[in-house]
Amino acid sequence: MITIRNLNFAMEGKPLFEDASASVPPRTTVGVVGRNGCGKTTLFRLIRGELALDGGDIDIPRNARIGGVAQEAPASDQTLLETVLAADTERADLLKRAETATDATEIADIQTRLVDIDAHSAEARAASILQGLGFDKEAQNRACAEFSGGWRMRVALAAVLFSAPDLLLLDEPTNYLDLEGTIWLENFLARYPHTCLIISHDRGLLNRAVKGILHLADGTLAYYKGGYDAFDSMRQARLEQQVAAKRKQDAQREHIQSFVDRFRAKASKARQAQSRLKMLERMKPLAALSENAVAGFSFRTPEELPPPLIAISEGRVGYDGTPVLSKLNFRLDQDDRIALLGANGQGKSTLSKLVADRLDLMDGTGTRSKKLRIGYFAQHQLDELHEDETPIQHIARRFPEETPSKHRARLGVAGFGADVADVEARRLSGGQRARLLLMLATLDAPHLLILDEPTNHLDIESREALIHALNDYGGAVILVSHDAHLVEMVADRFWLVHDGQVQPYDGDMADYKRFLLSQRGAPGPAEDKPAKPAKSEPKSPKTATRPAPAARRSPANLRADAEKCEARVVALQKMLDRIDERLNEIALSDTISPTDLEKLGIKRAEIVEGYERAEEMWLRALEQLDTVA
Repeated sequence: MITIRNLNFAMEGKPLFEDASASVPPRTTVGVVGRNGCGKTTLFRLIRGELALDGGDIDIPRNARIGGVAQEAPASDQTLLETVLAADTERADLLKRAETATDATEIADIQTRLVDIDAHSAEARAASILQGLGFDKEAQNRACAEFSGGWRMRVALAAVLFSAPDLLLLDEPTNYLDLEGTIWLENFLARYPHTCLIISHDRGLLNRAVKGILHLADGTLAYYKGGYDAFDSMRQARLEQQVAAKRKQDAQREHIQSFVDRFRAKASKARQAQSRLKMLERMKPLAALSENAVAGFSFRTPEELPPPLIAISEGRVGYDGTPVLSKLNFRLDQDDRIALLGANGQGKSTLSKLVADRLDLMDGTGTRSKKLRIGYFAQHQLDELHEDETPIQHIARRFPEETPSKHRARLGVAGFGADVADVEARRLSGGQRARLLLMLATLDAPHLLILDEPTNHLDIESREALIHALNDYGGAVILVSHDAHLVEMVADRFWLVHDGQVQPYDGDMADYKRFLLSQRGAPGPAEDKPAKPAKSEPKSPKTATRPAPAARRSPANLRADAEKCEARVVALQKMLDRIDERLNEIALSDTISPTDLEKLGIKRAEIVEGYERAEEMWLRALEQLDTVA
């Protein structure tokens, strides 16, 4: 167990923690959440002892091994597999001692310990982790020096996961993973046998991989059981109750103050007025809502263009005469919302550049609407901002004919207040820089918006705001993201980029996750495990997600299935309505039981998850019925 008591710490005169206390249960994966800049990374440094506490204590079990990803793996001549195996220093030391030991007792002790730590399966475990993070067998035997910094960050992550420390600290590990790596990591962390604290803004990961949430806000810490949705329900209920309590207290204070003002000058009422004045002084004002709403996004809707926006036939694209993608046949219309699936290196960015008109076709034919405007956000573009220029100067560069007041108005709509508009880009946070680039990409109301990992530096609230903005946006969207929640909420079609081709993907995200985990050697979520092992592995995503032919079942049976699924959806919706009514009642009541509120929040999250599964089954049953009909 990790116990934090009365933690106090300030950085550069700014208090980050003030008498903060919380306890994390042992052998639990916990998500650490809070607004950007609230002190999450600083908390990790305090736990590791890199910073001295101003006050309080952080108790960690004695001799506990603490691990985390501090930097990328070195560009050495060691293979990836050797680098990961070396992370288990005890195993490496025992093997080295075994080569030179001559004493029978020492040899027996070494071999016994090697058995205890399961050293003989180490290579297989290390290879499995590397495979899960996107390295095939051929890549595992290549030297680290052959890989870029981003890939070596994955090797460093693989190394710390393999070493299995007693306390694992992960700070935004999915920022350098693709969707496929994120899905695998989510599954791995859900089964991690020791204690893990993970800073993340990935809502899906925080719902499926963790069993608790540690929330940082206003210098305090609070631990909640359950995933992010359960935490969010409880937090919202408490904030609503706080608003109701403050409203009630304000009315009471106003009533007392009115009495004092009316009767203070009257001799017969002076004593009562003085008594009420003292009561008013003793009444500690309740704080207002403790969390301010995050600034939203606003993307202008473009005018309608006749379809298609883009059409490619028998296309081939690549670099320096070498094709990356071939046999490209697709079209894009203004109402398309497409997510690109596929591991890093398969060609998603190449396809994005082709669509964005930043890469020409090598072969084939392509047409584009003459009036087509494209907004393009790519992860590497964060480095393309002019470091010495402010947001207001970036806008002025794009619209030199406009007045400064118009420039500030544009920035205000994007959430940049006067305190940020004149700050140089190099001093902006990662989230602010991402917001600035999103605004610059959408200033001229593009008909097509291409987003390549837009959420890496955005907190959860900003990600939700981006989802709302994209769903209100009237143009086409092509999305590449490791955030499964964003993909599920925005995209209505999937394209799989794999083996040099781009093909429509028939399944949904749940299907893709199951296929991916089966390919990368990891079991799926517990609720998705079949009662018996499958007879054969799926050969491709398409065959893995295709349901049994509906034609083999009678329309009557399919109709009965659909009706059962619909009844289940209706029943769960009623349960959800009752839970929400109860939460509203608690929020408006004078007293509240934290235990009851926590139970209701967890129950609501469970019902929401069940509702989503039931709705998916209902829609699938209707599709099968339509197929037969």
